[in-house]
Amino acid sequence: MTLTLTVSDDVRALAPGFTHIAIEAHGLVGGPSNDAGSALLDDATRRLAARLDGRAPHEDPHMDAWRATYTAFGSKPSRTRNSAEALAKRALSKAGLPRINLLVDLYNAVSVAHLIPVGGEDIDRIEGGMRLIRATGEEDFVTVAGGEETVEHPDAGEVVWRDDAGVTCRRWNWRQGPRTRLTEETTSGIFLLESLAPMPVAEVTAAAAELAELLAKFSPGADIAVRAPEPSA
Repeated sequence: MTLTLTVSDDVRALAPGFTHIAIEAHGLVGGPSNDAGSALLDDATRRLAARLDGRAPHEDPHMDAWRATYTAFGSKPSRTRNSAEALAKRALSKAGLPRINLLVDLYNAVSVAHLIPVGGEDIDRIEGGMRLIRATGEEDFVTVAGGEETVEHPDAGEVVWRDDAGVTCRRWNWRQGPRTRLTEETTSGIFLLESLAPMPVAEVTAAAAELAELLAKFSPGADIAVRAPEPSA
C-alpha cells in the first residue's frame, strides 16, 4: 500500500515555490556503512565543492531560499540550518561527512551532491500517513537528550512533518526523530527530496532518479517507485 503524503494549504501559502518528490522502496537491503557508500560520500563532497566554486553553502541561491523560508516561520536559519546546508557545511569541514548506515549514507550523498534536503523514514515505523503542517505547538516530538528519551514540542507555527503518533521531523527538515529513522534493519523506506524556487524542478527530478538508481544498485530486486514532482499550486 502506498504511503500517503500531504502538504497543508498553509505550508503551501508560506512557500509557494516548494516542490517535493517521494521515492517509496520495499525490499531494501540495509546494513552498516561500507566502503562503497563511503566512496559515494567522498564523491558527493567533490561535486559539492565544484558546485559552490568557493562560495559558502549558505550563499547558494537554493540555500538562501531555505533560509528565507525558515525565517518566515520563526526559525533562525544560522542556528537551525536546513538538512542540506548542515550536511554541506559538515562535508567541507575537517570532520567531513558522517557515516551513519548504508541507506542514510546513500541519501546523504545525493543531498550533498545536489544541495537538496533529502530525508528518509522507515515506513514500518510510521503510523498512518505523513503530513507537512504548521504546528500548533502541542504536538509531541520524541527525541533523545543526554542519552535518555524526552518529549519536546515544536513552536507554534513551526513547519513540521508528522504522522498519527506525533512529529517525525522538526523545522521542516532540520531534525529527525529517532522513532522513524532508517536503521541497519530497515526494509521499507520513504525518501523525500524537497526544494524551493529558484531550483529548477528538473534538477530535483534528476536527484531523485540518481537516488532511485543507487537504491536499486545496493538493493537488487527491491520494489522502487518514484512519484512525480508535487509543486505548490
